[in-house]
Amino acid sequence: MSRSTKSKARVFANNAYAVKTVWEISKKRVIHTAVYSITGYVEWIFMSIFFLRYVINAIENEAPFAKILGFIGICFAVFGLLAMYTSYMNSVIVPFTDNKIYRSLYRRLYAKARNVELRCFEDADFYNKYTMALDGSAQKMTKSVEFFFQVIFGVIAAAAAFSSMFMIDPFSVLFVISPIIGNFVFGGLMNKIWGGRYTDNVKNNRKAEYVNRVMHLAEYAKEIRYSNIHELMMKRYGEAVKGNVEVADKYAKKAVIYNWAQNVTTFALVFEGIMIYAAYRTIVSKTMGLAELAIMFTAMSTSSWILIGMFNNFMEAMKNGQFLEYFRTFMEYEEKIPENQDGIMPDEKVRSIEFRNVFFEYKENEPVINNLSFKIEGDKVCALVGHNGAGKSTIIKLLFRLYDPTGGEILVNGINIKEYNLKAYRKLFSAAFQDYRVMAMSVRDNVLMGAEFANPDETAEHALKCAGVLDRIKSLPDGMNTVMTREFDNNGAVLSGGEQQKIVVARAFAQNASVKIFDEPSSALDPIAEYDLYKGIMDESKGHITLFISHRLSSVKDADTVFMLENGTVIEQGSHSELMAQNGKYREMFTKQAHNYLADENYGKEALI
Repeated sequence: MSRSTKSKARVFANNAYAVKTVWEISKKRVIHTAVYSITGYVEWIFMSIFFLRYVINAIENEAPFAKILGFIGICFAVFGLLAMYTSYMNSVIVPFTDNKIYRSLYRRLYAKARNVELRCFEDADFYNKYTMALDGSAQKMTKSVEFFFQVIFGVIAAAAAFSSMFMIDPFSVLFVISPIIGNFVFGGLMNKIWGGRYTDNVKNNRKAEYVNRVMHLAEYAKEIRYSNIHELMMKRYGEAVKGNVEVADKYAKKAVIYNWAQNVTTFALVFEGIMIYAAYRTIVSKTMGLAELAIMFTAMSTSSWILIGMFNNFMEAMKNGQFLEYFRTFMEYEEKIPENQDGIMPDEKVRSIEFRNVFFEYKENEPVINNLSFKIEGDKVCALVGHNGAGKSTIIKLLFRLYDPTGGEILVNGINIKEYNLKAYRKLFSAAFQDYRVMAMSVRDNVLMGAEFANPDETAEHALKCAGVLDRIKSLPDGMNTVMTREFDNNGAVLSGGEQQKIVVARAFAQNASVKIFDEPSSALDPIAEYDLYKGIMDESKGHITLFISHRLSSVKDADTVFMLENGTVIEQGSHSELMAQNGKYREMFTKQAHNYLADENYGKEALI
């Protein structure tokens, strides 16, 4: 099977996949769509062919007026009921099932997005596919169901119409050749253009959407007003627009030619041809009367429109199937680290953490972690220090199994972490990440993050106190019920960067985890607030392992063990005093920072004694 044939088969399969997916969510929608398609075609064929034929024949045969009137009355009543069903379908079935399908599909998409590994969201190509999967997937799914039944019942309706045409004039069916060429050949070429244009525009649209986000979100308002970033954003927006224009220009010539050819062969040649042929038979050869002319022209027009509609639906289904490929590919992606991975249930208590000859790289041949080995045993406070790019935050990501090592292994309680049930394993840890995000929710929700506690208010309050921000939160109008940010609430709290960071740190304090991790928890704090924060961390460190990352070495002096990192490996380890005695890289870095922080340089010498 050729690649082209496989691709077309996949497109067909995507529409079947859409019907199956919608059936799983709302059987009612699928059944009503099928009934709606059937009744639509029956009404169309009956009214345009059989109804007209019956009335004209009855008039020609001088049937009683009452009989004709009765027939028309019965038809009016039946189709009046069908009109009521159409109204019910469009006003009740479609809105309610649309809402159900929309909610279910996006929940599936979001669940899948949460289940794929972090690497996927840092891969631009994968992220593009994810955004395309999100782009109107619910509408595309329901449209596929409509196209599916329209094509199936369109074939049946076309066969019925053709048989009627054949009975009137066998040669009349030859007029169907033109719309077949128009829709299959030129319609297929137009589909390729639409698909190519959509795919090529994804990156440009993402740039434009990013600029739109920056220009209307409050968090960017200050930078826009005191800097020249507005001009740079407009430049990026202009590049996106220019890119879309270039894409349009790329396909413009072919699109004009193919669209013109499709319209001529699908519409012009068919209807003009029917008129010329019917006129010839009526005027020149005199083999057809006016009544037969009316019936034949109506039958041929109906047949042609059904055929055109059928092929249009077929080509729309093909185009829709190409778009659904992104949804299906995303949903069928096999995660390397699935969030629902089962395995050994870990002990609630973490007694040891060991990195054994670990290697890792985000990009091929660009290692970040190099033959890293270290071990933490017992309820200790440990610190990871080193210059930017030394691999400190990456170690935390590996420990959380947001990534897996490319070499070596990570052991918790002596067992490779890949063997654990992933969700249960991650519950062993609580963390305050450096690249944190504050949610547009209450302060309490921002601290507890959806976790359940016997006394949620007490837990949140204690955590905020440990982080040194409780008094500030109590001063807010609604206390812990105050919504953070003003994205949805004009009365929301807009806290300083340091206050927001303390709330994020409180998240780690709130969780009853065996290991608490703080990644640069004081980067937005002044020295006094930093001192208070680390005092709180030390006070809360009893009974579990505490691991934190810090650039400021003054904050790690009280740690039990300090791991000095360089180029993704541990070059020194020990307590502060032990590392100072080694007179190595740690001492050198500590000395430089001490001189920078202290006005009296002699203090630096005293601090080293």
